Amino acid sequence: MNLVSTIMLISALISLVLATVSFWLPQLSPDSEKLSPYECGFDPLGSARLPFSLRFFLVAILFLLFDLEIALLLPLPWGDQLNDPTLTFIWATAVLMLLTLGLIYEWLQGGLEWAE
Repeated sequence: MNLVSTIMLISALISLVLATVSFWLPQLSPDSEKLSPYECGFDPLGSARLPFSLRFFLVAILFLLFDLEIALLLPLPWGDQLNDPTLTFIWATAVLMLLTLGLIYEWLQGGLEWAE
């Protein structure tokens, strides 16, 4: 038996043992929270159609918008290796200025305040 098949066999055995233990171990000590159909903290006796606040979605969209700037600025170090890197830095500065102006606008409009 070669080394690769030995490692694969050991990995499969460890995975099988861990899956078996994780399946049987929680059943040994059940409690009311584990037996509850909802483990997310919501009251299971209330309505399942509670509306979310619109502010939650606004903050989530703002987070995604400002998080995506990392993806836009990721090629910036490679742009430094070009013959004329000033164009890369101009575009990066334009993106950052646009996002900064958007952040200032949202801040002044009160879009970032969670509780009013």
